[in-house]
Amino acid sequence: MFNKIFSLLVVLVFVSACSPKTGTMTQQTKQPDPEAFRKNAPIPGAAPTIQLGDYETFTMDNGLKVILVESHNTPAVSFSLSIDQPPFMEGQKAGYSEMAGDLLATGTKTRSKAEIDEAVDFIGATLSAYSSGVYGNSLTKHKDELLSLMSDVLLNPTFPEKELAKLKKQKLSALQQEKDDPGAIAANVAGVLDYGKNHPYGEIVSEKTVENITRQDCVNFYHTFFRPNISYLVVTGDITLDELKPLAKKYFGDWKKGDVPKMDMPKVNFPDKSMVAFVNKPAAVQSNIKITYPLDIKQNSPDRIKTRVANALLGGFFGSRLNKNLREDKAYTYGARSSIGVDRYVTSFNAGASVRNEVTDSAIVQFMYEMNRMISEKPGEEELKRVKSVLAGQFARSMESKSTIARFALSMMKYNLPKDYYATYLKKLGAVTSDDVLAMSRKYIKPNQSYIVVVGNQDDVVDKLRKIAPEGGVQFFDNQGNKIEPPKRSMEGMSAQQVVDNYIKAIGGKAAVAKIKTIKTIAEANIQGQQMKMTFVSTDNDQSKVLVEAGGMVMQKIIYSKGAGVQEAMGQKQPLGKEEIEGLKESGVPVKEAHFAALGIKLVLKGIEVLDGVEAYKVVATSPSGKETTYYFDADTGLKMQEMTSKGGMTITSKYEDYKEVDGVKFAYKLTQLGVAPFPLEFKVTEIKTNLPLAEDEFKF
Repeated sequence: MFNKIFSLLVVLVFVSACSPKTGTMTQQTKQPDPEAFRKNAPIPGAAPTIQLGDYETFTMDNGLKVILVESHNTPAVSFSLSIDQPPFMEGQKAGYSEMAGDLLATGTKTRSKAEIDEAVDFIGATLSAYSSGVYGNSLTKHKDELLSLMSDVLLNPTFPEKELAKLKKQKLSALQQEKDDPGAIAANVAGVLDYGKNHPYGEIVSEKTVENITRQDCVNFYHTFFRPNISYLVVTGDITLDELKPLAKKYFGDWKKGDVPKMDMPKVNFPDKSMVAFVNKPAAVQSNIKITYPLDIKQNSPDRIKTRVANALLGGFFGSRLNKNLREDKAYTYGARSSIGVDRYVTSFNAGASVRNEVTDSAIVQFMYEMNRMISEKPGEEELKRVKSVLAGQFARSMESKSTIARFALSMMKYNLPKDYYATYLKKLGAVTSDDVLAMSRKYIKPNQSYIVVVGNQDDVVDKLRKIAPEGGVQFFDNQGNKIEPPKRSMEGMSAQQVVDNYIKAIGGKAAVAKIKTIKTIAEANIQGQQMKMTFVSTDNDQSKVLVEAGGMVMQKIIYSKGAGVQEAMGQKQPLGKEEIEGLKESGVPVKEAHFAALGIKLVLKGIEVLDGVEAYKVVATSPSGKETTYYFDADTGLKMQEMTSKGGMTITSKYEDYKEVDGVKFAYKLTQLGVAPFPLEFKVTEIKTNLPLAEDEFKF
């Protein structure tokens, strides 16, 4: 027997039920004030109801559970097959489950990736695969072709080595970009603090773990977890049960059931006191704040609806307390939000915002103020009524989609929710009282047992944070969530000039550097599939040239010579501006650090910081025009690791790696630039030559 078709009665909105009082009709009856309705808020009345659609389910012989929600308004149908796999540790190969999912649609025993893509395009469908399933939709008339493709991808993947190599390359590029993303950094650190690196929710995918992934890892993941007996097929659209059953058997009936290993979740340690976890992002003009801690709330918890109300009040929608305080009243941020999660195993509380450096400490104080308000006082009736109205409206709007019914049915099956959970949702929502909100806040909102993660500029922020830090103080972390001990090296007796001199010594010494009169460097980069070639030529005679080529054509040319220059692109020449000329004057010399004094650049040693796990001297160089560039030099090797400049409100970061010797002087053969484009630009040097004879017209413009 299939589930009985059910219907839900839901409140769409809290509406007015006010009616004007009437009396005996006489000629002297006073006419109503046409503006009277504006003077008082409407009184909530009886809620209108709507009839929701139905769903039906059946279970196939192999254990695959099928949910159908019919909708014949449009001739289209969607199929979503999800694997209810348990979380597990991926260890030194973290990221391979994601890779395995992405590889599903890149090749089967009978089709290549190109053939799959062509077949999908031919019927105007969409098809996607991921680590926990496959999704597809198409016009109803193409449902057989779509299911044929879906089942082929699901049951016959080959995990091509070539496609894996592409995915790894893309992932490495994305990870490089995330290193400069404050939100991604904060999420990494929060995950480690909340759950620990030995928990599936806390482990981090890194360049090293991605490099370790093999095709066999992906194959093993697939054969371990892709089983019908832990899977659900949710079908929505223009199809009947009688049509679906034979199709499901035809395309998924041969999928073999199997045992899936049970995973023991590591114990999560809940913090007993608060602390500030700081990640240094040099030159950042904003701080990313994330207040977090682990929680235990299951989907079927009786607290769930009440916590939704409490969180909405705190920071769950635009009109929440946090947003009103930090955005509207204090103007610290464009938006402040919070969330109280829900999960079968373990979840977390999160609240956060991006704020200006100078108000980072003040913003944290206001976060704590609002969190403490939640646990110390009941909300007013009007405020509570408004919040519940917002949640009711959100719920009602979700009813506009047939997929909502399918999502509800899936949730009830997966998480053992009561059969009337959604039917009585708004009734339970309406019954939440201010006492309930206070009780839930005291149970789940913990201002004194939280991790306050801050990603920002250490120079501008840390001293202020120390003044407001809770008992746990300020602790430092890198972007992977590893705790950083304070630098042990002393700056006593060290100056900025000594740091620069040590760099010159590390790359070959003053004598070797002085011998370089001209230098030509060729570097290549792959930018979104486009191969780029850059050629740099500079001399100690105040001259330099840059060529950018793609596809054998010169895309851009910049020539500078003794205080003047032009840039040429697409056949159009334009004189260089004052700022460009200054930049080329500074960086155009063969080894600019050896010419700081001659260029009039002033140096200041700002301190020692841990950069990428290495203690580095931080030197700020100020040009005669006032432009500042920050340099980081490895305190052990003396080599330059990174430099940063600000331009047009953006910070451009250049990282230097892989030093190799050329004619007695070491040069970086790998340069990564952040802030120039939405993604990291990685250049690999293919050739460096020094003291080449240059043509007389080399710098002619």
